[in-house]
Amino acid sequence: MSVNLTLLTVMGALYACGIYLIMERSLTRVLLGLMLLANATNLLILATGGYAGLAPMFSKDIDPRNYNDPLPQALILTSIVISFAVTAFMLGIIYRTWVLARRDEIQDDVEDIRVAETPSFDAEDDSEIPVETSEFPLTMVGSDGRGISNSGVSGSGDSETGTVKAGGRKIKAKDAAAEEQPGSQNVTPGPEGGVK
Repeated sequence: MSVNLTLLTVMGALYACGIYLIMERSLTRVLLGLMLLANATNLLILATGGYAGLAPMFSKDIDPRNYNDPLPQALILTSIVISFAVTAFMLGIIYRTWVLARRDEIQDDVEDIRVAETPSFDAEDDSEIPVETSEFPLTMVGSDGRGISNSGVSGSGDSETGTVKAGGRKIKAKDAAAEEQPGSQNVTPGPEGGVK
């Protein structure tokens, strides 16, 4: 299949002008750019169909290679309908902006500028989560079983030798503090998942 060079040149010029117009701030120019892009796409689809042939009506005595491909024609019809709908929608937007603001250009939104200048790193959301996520200090029942202590240690105040009364038994303060952290470290699970 050979390609029509004139068709491709016109198509390239339409694509170039359409892309240039879409990058403008005027909605009317954006609409014209969309229309040029739609027409360039129609020419591209038409060029893929090859040269004109016979109508795609079936007959036993016509060689199938002489038929025209109907698929590009159907795609062009679909493209025309879609581009018409987009054009009508853009005309509605242009009319509404003209009624409200009496201008056709897209203005910078103050909120968009603020969001664009905001750094992408948020110290609170993007930081690693610490092991202890509680806002409250670790407090345990005092050694006498009644008071509340920030240290949880009875006796000399040494956290290595201090004990805390928990239920009917005494446990080391270090183990009690570890029990308060996520993922208990002083409980050994049994074979059935319970605690030994």
